[in-house]
Amino acid sequence: MKNTKTLGAAILISSIAFSGASMAGNASAEALAYTCAGCHGTNGASNGPATPSIAGMSQTYIVESMKDFKNGERISTIMTRIAKGYDDDDFTKMGKFFAAQKRHSAEQSYDKKLAEKGAKLADKYCEKCHSENGTVADDDSGFLAGQWSPYLSYTLIDALDGTHDMGKKMMKKLKAANKKGGEETTDALLNHFASQK
Repeated sequence: MKNTKTLGAAILISSIAFSGASMAGNASAEALAYTCAGCHGTNGASNGPATPSIAGMSQTYIVESMKDFKNGERISTIMTRIAKGYDDDDFTKMGKFFAAQKRHSAEQSYDKKLAEKGAKLADKYCEKCHSENGTVADDDSGFLAGQWSPYLSYTLIDALDGTHDMGKKMMKKLKAANKKGGEETTDALLNHFASQK
């Protein structure tokens, strides 16, 4: 009798675990996006300052980023762990959901003179991929306009020290801009993108 109860309990627990896993695999785009809200904000509108807004990002960009996090091609202590809990279908649903949201700009202060200088630098070094002053998010790059300055700063630092791969073309431009003006160049760019809405 005792063995029968133990077996019954094991079967019940296994069936609950299996049904939970099955339901997770069939989660809606909204349910999946909700799991991102703790860091990236409701509907991908980050409350910052070290986490990017992903509302309005290209679906392809989000899907490829999540795949890169999952397979370790893109380094992130947190996102690498999180991405491993989802499959490609989940990534597609998330990407579609966030791509449909309105782009969010952080409310943050900026230095007007530095922003004006940064606008010229952005036009020279960033415009080809991050077009219209960084407001367009295409399949190869996210938007920069209105992103939290601390997040962009950390990303640039990681790129320059080799922790974050931005691609050969981007790295060449970033290194050229940094060599020419150093920290002042970075500050100017950060203030420019903070000024864009």
